[in-house]
Amino acid sequence: MSKRLQVVLDDAEYRELQRIARSRSVTLSEWARQTLREASRRAPTGQAERKLGAVRAAARHSFPTADIDEMLREIEAGYGSPPE
Repeated sequence: MSKRLQVVLDDAEYRELQRIARSRSVTLSEWARQTLREASRRAPTGQAERKLGAVRAAARHSFPTADIDEMLREIEAGYGSPPE
């Protein structure tokens, strides 16, 4: 089902948008639909905030760690050991 969206523009805005649509060889309506779809795809979904919150929560903890080279050696050594 299709829905109609009404947007009120002053004459200068309308002419400018119409000019842009013509330059792309589409109607103003089609240009508006394409532009709204693209804006919708680019809109933040809230995922970034959720991920950032998880990183901030993890950063509040203080866990023991080792030197990165030592950790990598231990990981590599673990690949060769038989499963327990």
